[in-house]
Amino acid sequence: MSLKHPILAQVALGYAPLYDAQRQVMATRLTLVPLKPDVALDPAEVLAVALDACPASHRPVILNVPHEATLAAVARCELPPHLSLEVPAFLAGSMAEALLSCSGQLLKGVSDVGALRSTFKATELDLDDLRRGVTDPNRLPLWCNVVRSAPEAAEAFQRGAQAVFGLPVEGAYEPPAGSPKVDVSADLQVLMQLIGQVDRGEAPDRLEATLKRDPSLAFKLLRYMNSAAFGLPVEVTSFRHAMMLLGLARLKRWLALLLATACKDNAMRPVMWAALRRGLLMEELARGLNDREAQDEMFICGLFSLLDHLLKSPFDKLLASVPCPERVVQALVHHTGPYQPYLDMARAIESESPFDHRDAAAALMLGPAEVNQAVVVALAKGAQLD
Repeated sequence: MSLKHPILAQVALGYAPLYDAQRQVMATRLTLVPLKPDVALDPAEVLAVALDACPASHRPVILNVPHEATLAAVARCELPPHLSLEVPAFLAGSMAEALLSCSGQLLKGVSDVGALRSTFKATELDLDDLRRGVTDPNRLPLWCNVVRSAPEAAEAFQRGAQAVFGLPVEGAYEPPAGSPKVDVSADLQVLMQLIGQVDRGEAPDRLEATLKRDPSLAFKLLRYMNSAAFGLPVEVTSFRHAMMLLGLARLKRWLALLLATACKDNAMRPVMWAALRRGLLMEELARGLNDREAQDEMFICGLFSLLDHLLKSPFDKLLASVPCPERVVQALVHHTGPYQPYLDMARAIESESPFDHRDAAAALMLGPAEVNQAVVVALAKGAQLD
């Protein structure tokens, strides 16, 4: 395949959100691990990948490069204002000369950095560090790494973290014993009805009548369709126009996007952030199949893979009320079928683990370049749609 960034064949990419106590996503962390630890990477190419994945016009990006020589080389470059580096505390001294000309970086671990203190905006500690009462001699704001569940996130904030990295979505959603039934809000009911109508191929007049029950949804749908990520050649001016341009199959995909990002619970913002990127990532991973239907279905599979957390209902009950392609149901309910390995790949990328990344890519018989190209495109499109 032709690569804009040849370095994508030499690394494993991962990503995670950084969010605050109000669950507002503040930044994207892009992790870039060299596949050959004895080979330093071109710092200009590292920055080019980061800028393509996380454009300057959107949220800040925190670059995590767990490779000493490459990190030091990147630190000596002129960094764009929206990009910060994670600097392990044990390397801060040896990188002092490069860091003195920087500001707003992130100190990973505990070390008294003295005169370099003004270089750093926060200290990153693990949740276990916070549990042990580890203190930061530099008195910087504390950020926590890595949080995998909603209870862990709540604990990190309770223990003094001002922001946390990671997706609070570990495991499938299981309602607590004796918990009351969660009612689906009116706007989500409209979306679920629309998806059902599209699935049944109902007439445009009936679809428009349903959408008019919630004008804010019509506005959001048109905003998504007119975004740069959607790539339509003309402006979409009405729901009927959208149906004419897209056809029912692709329209269903964008209604699914609205369903996965319409939750009003502020605590779910990082989950909505992740669901959008999973959908885009799985779609990009499927691009090599040259099967438009499979791409659209994998987009929906990724989007809906966190719907149990968003709507607080197990998948077997949830997908009984939301029409889904059979292959999506196989992956989300039964953990089988042709889309399951792609969902595993998306989760491996979110884990920021090169070992999980390698195993999942091998199961799909995809090379690192193909996987990483999909990550870059998905993150860039996700930034456009936020």
